[in-house]
Amino acid sequence: MQKPVVNVMVKAARSAGNLILRHMGKLDALNVFEKSKLDYASEVDSEAEAVIIRELRRAFPDAAFLCEESGAMGKGRTTFVIDPLDGTSNYLRGWPHFCVSIAQVENGEPVHGVIFDPMRNELFTASKGAGALLNDKKIRVAERKDLKGAMLVTGFPPRERARLAPQLDSIRTMLSEAEDIRRTGSAALDLAYVACGRADAYFEAGVKPWDIAAGILLVREAGGRVCDFHGRGDRLLDSGQIIAGNLKISEVLQKTVYSTNYAAAFAV
Repeated sequence: MQKPVVNVMVKAARSAGNLILRHMGKLDALNVFEKSKLDYASEVDSEAEAVIIRELRRAFPDAAFLCEESGAMGKGRTTFVIDPLDGTSNYLRGWPHFCVSIAQVENGEPVHGVIFDPMRNELFTASKGAGALLNDKKIRVAERKDLKGAMLVTGFPPRERARLAPQLDSIRTMLSEAEDIRRTGSAALDLAYVACGRADAYFEAGVKPWDIAAGILLVREAGGRVCDFHGRGDRLLDSGQIIAGNLKISEVLQKTVYSTNYAAAFAV
């Protein structure tokens, strides 16, 4: 049985997902703006975020929030970290791969997480110490032990283009053994897919707390490991880097990232 807080988070995520879907028939009419270079948002992002905050505040009036669109709001023992529409660029083009991501964070670590894909009606949930679920069924990370034949996922965020060369060097090395590398456009769904075994591992730099908070918990509760490019597993929400997979492939991937000098592009 899900925790009461997760039930509230699920309700909020579904409400936001329904709003997102209602706007899909009028994408050409949306007000789209550039938050920073090549980083776009729309009125749907803001409206979905408002829906989530409203639902959560009804149940947790003293909670703090860290949101992609609104930033940090309030101070409290618990913080809800929210990405109302992860994969905005996909959404604005009608590419059906995006989601709602909500995490409850305490002392810098996610303790409850929800990722909802409204297009596929797929609901990923996790609570610390209670496992991870996809539509109420237990999920586990894949069992692949190394890069040979692996399906990896990454991203190319605009804010990290200055470090593109070492990233491409890492990718070149990985592809000498891996089956393929995907770039889907949604960090939250990338982590959810690692958690349920659809991808073997994921790595990316330039991620923000709202991109990864719920997904970190999903992977951990599905039996996986999450760390930064230097192999550290704590305070990941502030690190801006992430590697996720099962215990063995995450170690191999982290060593590859380190040996190709991609990790060296970031200060320790």
